[in-house]
Amino acid sequence: MAPVEQDALAVREQLFHERVRECIICALLFASLYILCHFIITHFKKHTDFTAVHDDEDAAVNRIALGLCTFTLAVALGAVLLLPFSIISNEVLLSFPQNYYIQWLNGSLIHGLWNLVFLFSNMSLVFLMPFAYFFTESEGFAGSKKVGDPSFVPHPCPLLCDSLLTQLLQGIMARVYETSVVLLLLTLLVLGMVWVASAIVGNDAASRQSLYDLWEYYLPYLYSCISLFGVLLLLLCTPFGLSTMFTVTGKLLVKPRLLEDLDEQLSCTRFEEAAVSHRIRSGKASCWLNLDMEMLREQFFAIRSKRRKLELRHRASPWQRNLGYPLAMLGLLALTGISVLIVCFHVLELLLDDAAMPRGIQDASLGQVSFSIFGSFGAALQVVLIFYLMLSSVVGFYSSPLFTRLLPERQDTPLTKIIGNCVSLLVLSSALPVFSRTLGITRFDLLGDFGRFNWLGNFYIVFLYNMGFAGLTTLCLVKRVSWAVQAELIRAFGLHKLPLPVTRCRTRSKPS
Repeated sequence: MAPVEQDALAVREQLFHERVRECIICALLFASLYILCHFIITHFKKHTDFTAVHDDEDAAVNRIALGLCTFTLAVALGAVLLLPFSIISNEVLLSFPQNYYIQWLNGSLIHGLWNLVFLFSNMSLVFLMPFAYFFTESEGFAGSKKVGDPSFVPHPCPLLCDSLLTQLLQGIMARVYETSVVLLLLTLLVLGMVWVASAIVGNDAASRQSLYDLWEYYLPYLYSCISLFGVLLLLLCTPFGLSTMFTVTGKLLVKPRLLEDLDEQLSCTRFEEAAVSHRIRSGKASCWLNLDMEMLREQFFAIRSKRRKLELRHRASPWQRNLGYPLAMLGLLALTGISVLIVCFHVLELLLDDAAMPRGIQDASLGQVSFSIFGSFGAALQVVLIFYLMLSSVVGFYSSPLFTRLLPERQDTPLTKIIGNCVSLLVLSSALPVFSRTLGITRFDLLGDFGRFNWLGNFYIVFLYNMGFAGLTTLCLVKRVSWAVQAELIRAFGLHKLPLPVTRCRTRSKPS
């Protein structure tokens, strides 16, 4: 074999090994995310939906739908970690360019992860989650017998137990056929609406010719609309979540209370809990009041929760009580202020330099230059801000009046609500890279198909988006902080214990 052929064979062999290594790394990362998401969903799911007490077929269908929800949630978590992992990988390659143990971390792997997240996000939003919802709601076409059908009576002989399995598979396949037909009709409806919208927007000959290209035009345009909806949802939820984070943190941490006697409050709460518990155990209502036992139980649980919170605050050390809460509030205020300052600075850059516009690239050249002017510290700050904005958007999403009902409950969340939560989190997380790059939180350009969105090149949309985020965040923050400071001052000086003045309004007599 000639030396040239040996060199070409060695190059092909090296490319093959690199490709296999990337596939193994991607499979291990996704398997880890899938296992983690399985435990998360198991913590919230309603166990009665997955038991075979009433219907084996319904339990099997719910397990299949739960697996699809776990896959979708794993994709959403991967989309959240995508941009921070890329930024950290660039800084690691920049700091250790010749290290043998990190040679597997290269631009090809990062680019492959971006493409996989984009593909799985499309597949989950367009096919898997609608299929899971219609699959759980389907009953099968007319004429298909279910295991729970009264007309189906299985033989008690153990040798004929295969008939139960056959009937179960037939019932599941009948639901699959019905779900596939409904999903096909829905797909045709959505594609028709996208076709009409595309024909209205682009009226030239080239646009009409591109309407017949499904893979190169339809799906990117459809996902561009979904991404625009997700970015707009982040624009509404993130400022509200940034202001709500102060309230949520205040409920989780032990707050310092000036001019307040915790011992007196704790003793009064214990006496009140003992009195309500005694009335519940006695089971006798008062002679002049017809008490409801359910209301007494709810009151007892509320008092017990209040007593536990007071005990937690009473056991807290002075450092935790007087230092932990202020530091946490200052940290949240600093992260929020830095985010708003970065967005305001990015607005000025948009007015002066066209390079500040978000754009997509097809080649990930990592390890050459840092994406922050402050080096590794700036990159770490970008990662922290990305996670903080994502957490704030989730908090704002579940705190908004429109989506409060979607909030999952421990061991009591039905499957349809789990599907709704997975779709919502996937929409928010898949738009996070575009959201972060549009606001200028990071300089890392969008890889793969994330940079092919039509609206990214529109200056007016990007400029108004940055201005809207800065304005909404400042407004929500000023309003929430002012109200919080006012409430804390009133509570600190004991003004909340004062009786409210009663205004007596004189009822005017109607003229006869």
